[in-house]
Amino acid sequence: MRLFAALDIPDAVREALAELSDRLKKTCPDARWVRLEGVHITLKFIGEVPTEQVDGIRQALHQLPSFAPIEVRFAGLGFFPSARRPRVFWAGVEAGPQLAAIVASIEMKLEGLGIPPEKRPFQPHLTLARFEPPQRTQALSAAVQALGTPEFGRETFREFHLYQSVLKRSGAEYTRLVTYPFLREPAS
Repeated sequence: MRLFAALDIPDAVREALAELSDRLKKTCPDARWVRLEGVHITLKFIGEVPTEQVDGIRQALHQLPSFAPIEVRFAGLGFFPSARRPRVFWAGVEAGPQLAAIVASIEMKLEGLGIPPEKRPFQPHLTLARFEPPQRTQALSAAVQALGTPEFGRETFREFHLYQSVLKRSGAEYTRLVTYPFLREPAS
């Protein structure tokens, strides 16, 4: 099974991103634009795991410590690795250090199960499009620069989810397997 842990984004943010994407697609029609109904904040891409390991992953995530709810601001646009040679076009996700602490806890718990930690530093974002180099992205870059730092909304998160991802010709299909509240009930 192909798994990942993520935060769902609110519908209002999804709608704002869809409106923006529709406008920007004209500037870079050759990009692979993401289907926004599936967009989420990835906390940990776990990857392909044997079915028999899924219960251990579920239990490990249930053992995370409690966390306070997290306030997230969705704002800004950018490119990975850079606007000059982009591979990914993204919308910004701004959160305090608590989000990174949750990600670090997830990494630690799963590393104990033999799932390697992410090598790159955690940079929360929402992927809007992907590019195959060389691709002309100058018009998109200019349009993004002209927009400044658009705001897409805010949300207070109180839970994250474990998802299964099935790759299909029409794109990835996600199924929510488990929901994990940040605030845990004390064990009795």
